[in-house]
Amino acid sequence: MNIAVVTGASSGMGRELVLAADREYSPDEIWVIARREERLKELASECRASVRVLAMDLSIKESFDKYKALLEAEAPDIRLLINAAGYGFFGAFEDLELDGQLGIAELNDKALTAMCYLSLPFMKSGSSIINLGSNSAWQPVPYMAVYAASKAYVLSFSRALGRELKGRGIHVMCVCPGWVKTEFMERAVRDDTVNYFDRWYTAKEVADQAMKDLKKKKSVSILGAPVRRQVRLVKHLPVDMVMDTWCKQQGKE
Repeated sequence: MNIAVVTGASSGMGRELVLAADREYSPDEIWVIARREERLKELASECRASVRVLAMDLSIKESFDKYKALLEAEAPDIRLLINAAGYGFFGAFEDLELDGQLGIAELNDKALTAMCYLSLPFMKSGSSIINLGSNSAWQPVPYMAVYAASKAYVLSFSRALGRELKGRGIHVMCVCPGWVKTEFMERAVRDDTVNYFDRWYTAKEVADQAMKDLKKKKSVSILGAPVRRQVRLVKHLPVDMVMDTWCKQQGKE
């Protein structure tokens, strides 16, 4: 059975990536993973492919035991794994609750790593992995410190894993969007600490670009010329200058 597996599928980027994968790759079945079962069932009604709803919280270890057992029982051919589960908080590090910030690393990094590790035995040449990064992956970002660091991990891990899997014919791509209007922002923004947003994109635009770039075997997918220019620029500027510019944009010293 040819399947796609998508985490964080109940909303935002995950939801749009499910729909994009359904349109572009026509899997026999899509396994959608998120906490909100009702949202997943609603999404299933919009897909052409058969959808298996897996209501799981990937911040809980037992979820991976359940996923592993299901893989071993079904022995599917995973043609596409999309790791889109994640969240972040914007604000001063010391003002944000510790558990929430530790949870960012737990979901954005540890869960993503576990999903790759458990899925790989069921992937073969021609399969692909999409990991959701962020434009913040390219630089340290004050007032988004833990979130940006978590996405730097995703970018670095994706590139290294892609090189390791090249010989097996498995492609890995990291999607690094700029500002995207999703429920993520409703949870991330706690106050006006981060208040400057230069350009907004939609989740569908990012997902559509990701599908195009995946077919071209790109290692990184970036939507929008302004975002691509920014990425090129920060690679050459001193880190302190980049952080100074960001802080000035946000009205911080």
